Amino acid sequence: MINAASAVASTIPARADVNPRALTRYAWAVLAYNIAVIVWGAAVRATGSGAGCGDHWPLCNGSVIQHYPTAATLIEFAHRASSGVALVAVIGLLIWTFRDMPRRHLARSASVAALALTLNEALLGALLVLLGKVAHDQSGSRAVYLGLHLTNTLLLLGALALTAHFLSRKQGFMHGSVELRAPGIALTGIIAMLIVGVSGSLAALGDTLFPATSVRAAFLQDFSSESSWLVRLRWLHPALSLLAGAFLIWLVYRAARIPMHRRLSLTVASFGLVQFALGIGDIVLLTPTTMQLLHLLGADLLWISLVVLLARLCLPPIGCSAEICRMS
Repeated sequence: MINAASAVASTIPARADVNPRALTRYAWAVLAYNIAVIVWGAAVRATGSGAGCGDHWPLCNGSVIQHYPTAATLIEFAHRASSGVALVAVIGLLIWTFRDMPRRHLARSASVAALALTLNEALLGALLVLLGKVAHDQSGSRAVYLGLHLTNTLLLLGALALTAHFLSRKQGFMHGSVELRAPGIALTGIIAMLIVGVSGSLAALGDTLFPATSVRAAFLQDFSSESSWLVRLRWLHPALSLLAGAFLIWLVYRAARIPMHRRLSLTVASFGLVQFALGIGDIVLLTPTTMQLLHLLGADLLWISLVVLLARLCLPPIGCSAEICRMS
């Protein structure tokens, strides 16, 4: 039972021309590139450049070549172009994974999910533009689309992270070679972070549409009956973040007791602390664009490290223990 995962792996035929290290490096690079694209997408929202290409999609203002473009057009067009490259990169990841990895490899399933979520990401982005849910739109439907968009974005990053993680594993990378442990922990962590992420996207939208002149003014806006509903919901994000932070502390404490998970659990803890510091800085400095982008970057890194930690904790190789098993 102890060596079941190794036995499964040993029965997999190897191809002479396969370079798993190159594929693994490419998978992590695709993940890193998608993070950059997502952060740039936040810059589009923070600068009010979502309508920079008009109501056209995928073309920008009805054409590919832009003559005398405005700053908003350049920002939005750059995001669309980088998103197109991200789609090609994810397709390449899926093809390479299917070509080099054997059937029933977990990275195959994760790469399929990544491509499906990438296509859905493009669809949600297109709907935001075509339905006019950009720039200064304050409708409730825009908040719904933003929430769906952010949820899909995090799930996409999670799928890409799992693809790279399973490619990096030395054991427990095949269907049937892993066991499911404590699924409630994984589900709680994922749902908690998704809720915090969605509340953060709504708070950021409120900050963009209704900027405050001081911290005191922002606090008064949050609880004023005359404020927009987006502003009155801003307090939910820090409140939910504190609750999610309590769960993270418990999870990190539990994971750090296992030697092979200690380094990754400390990484999650570090990203969590940095994220709280960025959140406080974002509020004190009245949410400047730079801080918003850093805050989103921190959220993405925390989410990815948490997904990998949960995969290690809840999907270990069969018979794996801290003393005998090394996953990566």
